[in-house]
This record gives sequence, C-alpha cells and structure tokens, in this order.
Amino acid sequence: MRVGQVVLVTGASRYLGGRFAELMATTPGVDRVVAVDVVPPQRPLRHVDFVRADIRNPIIAKVISQAEVDTVAHLNVIATPLSAGGRASMKEINVIGTMQLLAACQRAPGVRRLVVKSSAAVYGSSPRDPGLFTEDQGARSLPRAGFGKDSVEVEGYVRGFSRRRPDVDVSVLRFANVMGPGIRTSLTDYFTMPVLPTIVGYDARFQVVHEDDALAAMRTATVRGGAGICNVAGDGMLMLSQAARLAGRPVLPVPMAAGGWVGQVMRRSRLADFSAEQIQFLAFGRGLDTTRMREVLQFSPAYSSREAFLDFVRVGRGPSPWLLPTMVRATEQAERWVAVAFAGSRGGAA
Repeated sequence: MRVGQVVLVTGASRYLGGRFAELMATTPGVDRVVAVDVVPPQRPLRHVDFVRADIRNPIIAKVISQAEVDTVAHLNVIATPLSAGGRASMKEINVIGTMQLLAACQRAPGVRRLVVKSSAAVYGSSPRDPGLFTEDQGARSLPRAGFGKDSVEVEGYVRGFSRRRPDVDVSVLRFANVMGPGIRTSLTDYFTMPVLPTIVGYDARFQVVHEDDALAAMRTATVRGGAGICNVAGDGMLMLSQAARLAGRPVLPVPMAAGGWVGQVMRRSRLADFSAEQIQFLAFGRGLDTTRMREVLQFSPAYSSREAFLDFVRVGRGPSPWLLPTMVRATEQAERWVAVAFAGSRGGAA
C-alpha cells in the first residue's frame, strides 16, 4: 500500500525540471515521481517515470488519474521565447498549458498539493518600485508583455484554482533570477556577451538565487507545503556595474531610448533573448523581501546573491570572440540612431 507522495513534475525536459524530478525521486517520503513534457529529456532521468505528454492537452488529466498523483510541481513556465519557438508558442505553453493543468488538477480528487515555480518578474521593474517587494505588494507598473505578463496571468489562474479547491495546499514561489554553472537564461546569456549594453545613468541593483537553492526551495515546498506565496532569493544585492566587473565584461552604455532597439539586435543575433521588460530590469533592477522564505517556508539559501553569481562566473562560459565586433557595431549604431532622432525632434520643435 502506498504511503508516500506521488509527485507529478511538469517541464521535465528542461534543465531545472529534469534536475528537480531526479531530486524528488531521491527524497524521503516520495514513493514515485512522474515527469511529463512534450519532448523527451536529452538524457534518461534516473528513478523517474517519464511520460511524453503536453500539458496543453486534456490528456494530462488521464496521466494524473492513472498515476494516482497527489502532488503537482509545475515548472513548465518558460522565460525565453527563443527556446520555446517564439513568443506566441511561449505564451501558449505558459498560459494555456497552466490552464489545462489546473483544470486537470481540479477534476482529480486525489490531488492534495500544488507547487508552482513563478517569478519575481510579476513585480515588474520601474523607478517607483519599493526597495524590497513583499509578497503582499503589487507591481507599480504591471508587466505588459513577455514573461512577466505570462507570470501574472499564471498566478491569477492559480488563485482561481485555490478558490475552487480550498482543500488543496497551494504554494507559489516567486524566484529571483536563477543563476549557476548549469542553467541558461536570458540573464546568463547577457552576462556571457563579450560587451554588456547598459542604460546610461542607471546602475540597477538586483538579487539572484543559485540553481541548487532554487531546487532545494521547490523541494521544501513540495514536501512540507504551507508556503503560500513566497519570494525566494539569495542574501544581499548586486549592482549591475559590480556584476559586470565580477564577470570580467566591459560595458557599453546606451541611451534608454535605444534600449529596445539594442534588445532587438541581441535577439536577432542570438546573443541573448532579451525583451523590453528585461531592458527595464537592466535600468531599474528589483529587490525582494525574503522574510516569508525564512519564517514560513523555513528555507535559507546556501548561496548569497554574490556567491551564486560567482559560481556562474566560475564556469567561464562565453560566446565566440567574433561576436565582439558585431556587438560593438550594433550598440554604436544604436547610439548614432538615437542621436539623430533626438536632433530631429529638437529641430522639428523649433
């Protein structure tokens, strides 16, 4: 007779999802881990039952029922459009996929716990932000597109599910940017560029969380429950200029008006998958209050923000040297474009 948890992990073919599935398979009190994704993982997952299934398809309800799942860990919220096949595909996976997954959970009487990997991107980034966001505070400027908007919508559907199924213990972990030696994100891509475009006059401060700590926090919420909505970040702050020095990368300041253009160049050149909201992040940064993480989730990260960033830097990842002149030319062109645009607008006003 089964006495331990049966955990369903979504997004298992991605880096964090696969690692988390294997971590849960070795966690005391867990009898079985069922991992799902639309494509198989690049390598077999140890001690994990992988099922090729799309959470956007109602078939996910059958997987939950047949496996007698009682705990669902939802990690299939994608932050990088390029890896998802484009922005439209990314939104469909994030929003429609979450809706279908929650509908399946709602119809499954055996589901007793839901843990969702969310993001601090729900707070946005603006010059009017508080020094540290608590979980009870909303964005001063709501994300209007991209991953941040998806995360806001995902959390809205999770709140609706919680009202419809008050018997299910729901935890939503809002992670700071995850960094480490193995994970690849838009921010890790940014810091491996040969030269870092920054916004003139701004030096954003931000936190990161080590990939191992992110997995450990998810495991704590999955096993223990009761976290509710909880910020997760490493101790301390990094300034963008400080992080650039730690990464050994020169910076190239560009005007705020050119930020979106530079972001387009970065995406088209496949240097980094940076959207307009992430350009805002480079200017204004973001800070998270982690009191609930320690007192409610009862979790303390092993790495500070600085230590997590240094562990990422230690790997020494970087693009090919030929990208350096490409990036320099692109940012210089952006500066010239803005200068001409500003001169034209002043002339027209006169």
